[in-house]
Amino acid sequence: MSLKDQLEGGLKTAMKSGDRVAVAAIRLSLSEIKNAIIDKRRPLEDNEIVNILRSGVKKRQESIEMFSKGGRQELVEKETAELKVIEGFLPAGMGAAELEALVAEAIAETGAASMKDIGKIMKAVLPKVAGRADGAEINKLIKARFSA
Repeated sequence: MSLKDQLEGGLKTAMKSGDRVAVAAIRLSLSEIKNAIIDKRRPLEDNEIVNILRSGVKKRQESIEMFSKGGRQELVEKETAELKVIEGFLPAGMGAAELEALVAEAIAETGAASMKDIGKIMKAVLPKVAGRADGAEINKLIKARFSA
């Protein structure tokens, strides 16, 4: 079952149970997916859908941070609930040790010697993580590796 089918099934379940927060979050995600399908003029693969969902997660995390600073607790709670719904559809993330091993492997493969080679390392690592880790997280690990 594709990720899009899982989202559509989750939408039906949320509608039947009357979970308005889940319905809103899933509908917005499906809308973003539909827009991407229209833009690309082809069906999306699961890894592309994962990237769209991760983008939604990132937006909600930023919103939570901003609403917290603004003292809007009701909006923080709403965004947090939507965030949990979307995260429920994402594949499990990679552990820190596994990610560090991939970064070390990529550094060895590419022969990277300094921060100037960060692009090469990112190109080697990103296809291997396939949406299970954030690019910023990988970037931090690479920077930590070269600053040590």
